[in-house]
Amino acid sequence: MSEPARHPGPEADGRPGRALGRTVRRLAGALGAALVLAAALPGSAGAAPAGGTRPVADTAVSAELPVTMTIESVSKPVAVQSGTVTITGHVTNAGRSVLKSAHAAVRRPWPSKPLTTRSELASVSSRSVPLNADGISMDSPQYALNELGPGQSQPYTLSVAVADLQFSGEGVYELAVDVWGSTADNQRDRPLGIARSYLPYNPSPADAQPSKVTTLWPLVHAPVLAAQTLSENDQTVPVLRDDSLATEFAPGGRLYALVDTGAALTGLTWVVDPDLLDTAFAMTRRYVVQKPGTGGNAAKDDNTVPGTGTAAATAWLEKLRAAVAKPGSQVVALPYADPDLASIAHNAPELEGIDTALGKAATAGRLTVEGRLSVDTRADVAWPHRGYLDQRIAAVAQRTGNSLVLVNGASMPESDALKYTPSAARPIGNGQTALVADQLISSLFEDGLTTEEEQSRAVQRFLAETFVISRQEPQNPRGLLVMPPRDLGADAAKVLASALQAAQDGKWVEPVRLDALAQLPPDPRASTAVPAPADYPARARDSELSAFDLTTTTRIQTDLDTLMRVLTLPQRVRGPFSAAMVRSLSTEWRTEGPAGADYREGVKRYLKELTGAVKVPPKREITFAGDTGVLQVSVRNDLTQTVTNLKLVLTPAQPNRLRVELPTEELVLPASQSVTLRFPAEAKNNGPVSMTAQLYTTGPNPQKYGEPVTFTVQVTSVTNGVLYVFGGAALLLLLAALRFVRQRKRRVAHGDEGDAPLAPQDGGAGPDDTDGPGRGEGGNGPGTAADAGDADGPERPEHDGAARTPRDSSADGRDRATSDEKVGP
Repeated sequence: MSEPARHPGPEADGRPGRALGRTVRRLAGALGAALVLAAALPGSAGAAPAGGTRPVADTAVSAELPVTMTIESVSKPVAVQSGTVTITGHVTNAGRSVLKSAHAAVRRPWPSKPLTTRSELASVSSRSVPLNADGISMDSPQYALNELGPGQSQPYTLSVAVADLQFSGEGVYELAVDVWGSTADNQRDRPLGIARSYLPYNPSPADAQPSKVTTLWPLVHAPVLAAQTLSENDQTVPVLRDDSLATEFAPGGRLYALVDTGAALTGLTWVVDPDLLDTAFAMTRRYVVQKPGTGGNAAKDDNTVPGTGTAAATAWLEKLRAAVAKPGSQVVALPYADPDLASIAHNAPELEGIDTALGKAATAGRLTVEGRLSVDTRADVAWPHRGYLDQRIAAVAQRTGNSLVLVNGASMPESDALKYTPSAARPIGNGQTALVADQLISSLFEDGLTTEEEQSRAVQRFLAETFVISRQEPQNPRGLLVMPPRDLGADAAKVLASALQAAQDGKWVEPVRLDALAQLPPDPRASTAVPAPADYPARARDSELSAFDLTTTTRIQTDLDTLMRVLTLPQRVRGPFSAAMVRSLSTEWRTEGPAGADYREGVKRYLKELTGAVKVPPKREITFAGDTGVLQVSVRNDLTQTVTNLKLVLTPAQPNRLRVELPTEELVLPASQSVTLRFPAEAKNNGPVSMTAQLYTTGPNPQKYGEPVTFTVQVTSVTNGVLYVFGGAALLLLLAALRFVRQRKRRVAHGDEGDAPLAPQDGGAGPDDTDGPGRGEGGNGPGTAADAGDADGPERPEHDGAARTPRDSSADGRDRATSDEKVGP
């Protein structure tokens, strides 16, 4: 911290006499400033993390160093002989005193040697105050600044000839711009602030072999295609949970910018979520969008609105097809909907059916991308969240057929003993190869990069890092993987494209496909150790899908399989729901947790609604009059297709009191209709019996379908009462016969031999009275059971005239014909 800000060399700017006086004055001021900073800011020079890119706004600001500076553009990001470099930026007075007699100047590197290692690049980035190592402030060019009050800012522009920078040869040099002047409360001429960047100098671009660089270009988006579809004029209309892609696909949108920017580059590896392509294709025709809060409901006209992105989606797909067809490009198909491998590996690695689901997602991903883009794809590539890898993730990827794993360099760091950057390809066992991305280079494009300062800093650091790597072993080219984040922003994509193009023009970088990078010989000294699960980053683990989320999501497949067994047109449901289940596991929900939870819940609710559309209508009571008869129960199908492969089973709680025969035939339920089933039954005792109606699938391994319905069967007039009635009738007949015999004997004794007709007694029914009790018109004889209906059902009309018991009714006056299950043949 006690180093002077300017080296008092004897040949400063080539004018020894004049320069020496100014140098002495500046030396005194710089020395004083350094001493103050040494006391007030101990350790500040190392405040930035090694290898990081420190924003200028974080540079130490104090009374001695009140200025913050930015470098917002470097006109020639790679310096050439006889060229000129123009630098622009802003000077801001961040102190409390007026800035006076100040000017901005470029520092010439001193000594004029390049930065040859990546640790030297990191050292430049870590500085926070002006140091001698930053070089010598040049007397020309200079940019005079106005007086700046506290908080005021002023732009500057400086153009410097490359020859005046006195580079000693090819390499990367620090490019620094500082401000000299005084403040109202301190009149000493001193350094007031500094900004730093990097400037590669490449006068002989053909002297070294270029590095082979593969750049991933991700096209992903959180799932928006819902499981529901809307039927309209015999056509199926896609349903989206929101219309965000209409904006993304249009000019100015993120996905539009990614395709537009990537189309201008060569040798890109496009990493595509197939679900995004399916959604875009669905949007090329009429589609609708769910209204908020209706995600679990069947799509209808009153809970959806027309989508607005048809034209944008159509144009975007055409633009993408042309971009990926360029020579040298490659397309990697992620598993369908980009399921979160890390969440699965950590929270549900042995979950039943998860490997099958991932395998199907991989196959569907490949077929979808090939079909939508008309290109060959590679589909055996695993890309866990942010590239973080551990042994469990590698195992899940291996089980699902992923031979190539894209890995963040933070997961497989190199040994400090290795003084160069090895190639990306590493064998990790079990037939898998890890492609390890350079951590620092990839991290340059993780932020939004929305300001010119951030963009310039990322470009110059990328150029500096890749240049140094290419010169570590000039005749042994390395293979590098650049892995930006999945949600690569539009601005960051443009910055990355600019950096790639500049490095390619400088001929130290050669873009190659992912396949070519994977086939490069691995470095035997590179790290191949896959970290243990305990070393997985805690921050990444915090955003994972929970075991509960994963378990409940895979149950969707179980419930879906049950529904598929009964549908006659299962294709209407299988595809949308299978895809929706995988979408529920998407890695993109990491950054949209609440939306992911809503999506999963909506899928479950809608599947439950479809399954529940085939049901036994609820009932409370059925009357069973007699010792034998039939129970009638309805099954309703509210789906728009015929349902079969079902049977209804009635189970009494007390089978010793009421026995029901099991069904022998399968149900066939036409669309939007009910079917009434008749179950022969035999009662043993009077009184209520609880009955459960449950639908089951037929065929191998029958499963319960839907929820059971419990109701009461009220048994009346069973065998014991009937016997008393018939016993009494028999006794009356016997007495009548005895009386007839006695009367006949008397008539014979009196000489009367004529026959007299037998008159009915007490108004009882004669032998031929077929309209007697229990044999009403249209009835089924004693023992027919009818549903008593709900207690809250509609009131029955009262009969006019004399009170009487209607036919097909019990003695309590309830009209069974108006209940849910009607009495009849």
